[in-house]
Amino acid sequence: MKTTLTVTDRGTITLPAKLRRQLGIKAEDQLIAEATSEGLLLRPAVTLPVEIYTEERIAEFDGAEAELAEFYRRKRPTARRSPPRRSSS
Repeated sequence: MKTTLTVTDRGTITLPAKLRRQLGIKAEDQLIAEATSEGLLLRPAVTLPVEIYTEERIAEFDGAEAELAEFYRRKRPTARRSPPRRSSS
């Protein structure tokens, strides 16, 4: 689909509803704008949520990691010493 867009004095571009529907673009979606040799390329941006942890939550993670380390320490088989080899003389 070809369409003409207008850039406002603030740099805002409005994508027509028909084009948004065709491309599956919804309100609040983010796009990446890239200048190419052929012109302007708009493509969907992938955004990932960022988790920010409190000190208490970090302490919970540390405790769980310590428990897991202790579990594996107990489960690790003790090294067995091989009996001395006898010479075959």
